[in-house]
Amino acid sequence: MNEGILLASDIDFMIHGIFKVKVFGQEVWITDSHACILIVMAVMVIFAVIANRKLKHATEKPDTFQNIIELIVEKLDGMVDSTMGKWAPRFVNYISTIFIFILMSNISGLFGLRPPTADYGTTLALALITFFMIRFNKAKHQSLKEIWTGMCSPLPPWLPLWAPINIISEIAIPISLSLRLFANVLSGTVIMALVYGLLGVIATAWPAALHVYFDLFSGAIQTYVFCMLTMTYVSQACGEDWGCKKTPLTEKSPRP
Repeated sequence: MNEGILLASDIDFMIHGIFKVKVFGQEVWITDSHACILIVMAVMVIFAVIANRKLKHATEKPDTFQNIIELIVEKLDGMVDSTMGKWAPRFVNYISTIFIFILMSNISGLFGLRPPTADYGTTLALALITFFMIRFNKAKHQSLKEIWTGMCSPLPPWLPLWAPINIISEIAIPISLSLRLFANVLSGTVIMALVYGLLGVIATAWPAALHVYFDLFSGAIQTYVFCMLTMTYVSQACGEDWGCKKTPLTEKSPRP
């Protein structure tokens, strides 16, 4: 019994402070979440620099690395184009960036890091970017009359009984987006911490199957869900014909 208690005391999936700095007279802790985010961003930047240099010296006969880069770009472009239609060229860079960032954050547990997306501060920040992007594009592409009609839907605009409910549903978008991603990643982190903490040395090989599910499969699914919802919300805010006129991104105007 005591041994089990000792093993359980070794379980740790919490966020820890590394050091603290003073900002405008206030102490701000730099945590392991910040460190993991910087590591993920550094890997993304290094990969982007290498890919850029590689493509500048691309040959007619591409090698394996060039094929991988082209495959990634093609799949991301296809995903954004199939969902956002004519609005895809405006948002493909942003969607592709957050897709890669969230995916790498989710699978970082495979490399001994604490997934940054297991910190609610990270997922809330991503969800708030989506929320303000929705608000900006709705104000840009829709008139006040259209916005008010949408708020009163499904009733006519002169009978705004559903307006409070629709307003609450709009405000709930960043909460639902952030909590869904955060809860799924954190649950996997907690389960793997319990496995390693309670089973000790015997949990060295067989948990690989759990990593495949919680880090790879679940991480990829949650990345796809977050990006799909972001594209759907933003496209709907841009206009009613958001799903029309789908053409390959390579034939459209240059990305902004």
